[in-house]
Amino acid sequence: MEKKPMLTAAQARELLMAAARPIGEQETIPTEQALGRVLAAAQSSLIDVPPLDNTQMDGYAVRSADCTGGNARLAVNQRIPAGHVGQPLQPGSAARIFTGAMIPAGADAVVMQEQCEAHPESGDVTIRHVPQPGEWIRRRGEDIAAGSTILQAGTRLRAQELGLAASVGLASLPVVRRPRVAVFFTGDELAMPGETLAPGAIYNSNRFILRGLLQGLGCEVLDLGIVPDTLDATREALRDAARNSDLILTSGGVSVGEEDHVRPAVEAEGRISMWQIAIKPGKPLAFGEVNRPEGAPSFFLGLPGNPVSSFVTFLLFVRPFLLRLQRVADVAPAGFLLRADFDWPKPDRRNEFLRVRVNAAGGLDLFPNQGSAVLTSTVWGSGLVDNPPSQVISRGDLVRFIPFSELNQ
Repeated sequence: MEKKPMLTAAQARELLMAAARPIGEQETIPTEQALGRVLAAAQSSLIDVPPLDNTQMDGYAVRSADCTGGNARLAVNQRIPAGHVGQPLQPGSAARIFTGAMIPAGADAVVMQEQCEAHPESGDVTIRHVPQPGEWIRRRGEDIAAGSTILQAGTRLRAQELGLAASVGLASLPVVRRPRVAVFFTGDELAMPGETLAPGAIYNSNRFILRGLLQGLGCEVLDLGIVPDTLDATREALRDAARNSDLILTSGGVSVGEEDHVRPAVEAEGRISMWQIAIKPGKPLAFGEVNRPEGAPSFFLGLPGNPVSSFVTFLLFVRPFLLRLQRVADVAPAGFLLRADFDWPKPDRRNEFLRVRVNAAGGLDLFPNQGSAVLTSTVWGSGLVDNPPSQVISRGDLVRFIPFSELNQ
């Protein structure tokens, strides 16, 4: 039988995005608790912002017709701090006004205080500027008009979105239910920090990496811990994980070795629809579903066991899949071209993701050891170079850089 070619990274992402079933449930929570959550319905403003004409500067509210000469001396008959309502401005007078305060009726301009000379002994002010109507005035509804949509459904809420919602008085927001993700880790060699390492054992760094990444995406994490390297134990863990999860995420056991039981266990409990991606690091990536007694199956994503491979495949495939489950429309990370300050003369035939760091000259330095077990490269680096298959990189070339700040949140 002819061996099927491995999927490209783009083909794998397309398959995952097409398969994702968005979470239907939603809840309403206080706006101040909605950071990182995904908006379930578009939000509109019930008010104009600003609600009334107000001043952008500290200065004097005037009638521009009173200031045509360039050195108009006007009586200051009121003082208007922010949050206070002034009296109508009489002809030939000015109002001392402070940033954010409402423009009094009759005034049509504000002159900044640096262009004025106050006369405390008489209570007058000389306006040494010829203002134009509307100068330094924020008009009612200039930022947001009542009834306009301020946030679209599927928006992942950052601090600025919460501030915008608060600015129109939205005390609560409808958000998509958090994804429920069950995780477990296979490998008899795995130990937990704090335990004494037996000969041949290693500490389970992937448990901390994946839990942290999942929590950063706002997931509810069910951690089933380390599962023995047997088919029966792996099948039992899959059944336990499927009961209450939208996604089952594993690390290790998806390759082709005699002790790699995850793939056959998933095939026994459900199905595998994707396996092996033409990328480096991270070739052994599996996607499928695990059946459960009631309801739709749980999705399954099996990541490689090497920590860098696990980290990179999570960022490239699991992250967008989880965002799409939460109804986020735009899940592609932003990448941009930067100068390579290194040579990469022997590229792989697979799509490579190289750990790099932005240097002081605005170029990219390459971590010297690109091995899939070298976790220090992910701490040292500031992102990944997305290098196409068989693409030689010479010093000075422009390469596609994806910062971790676009991927690790």
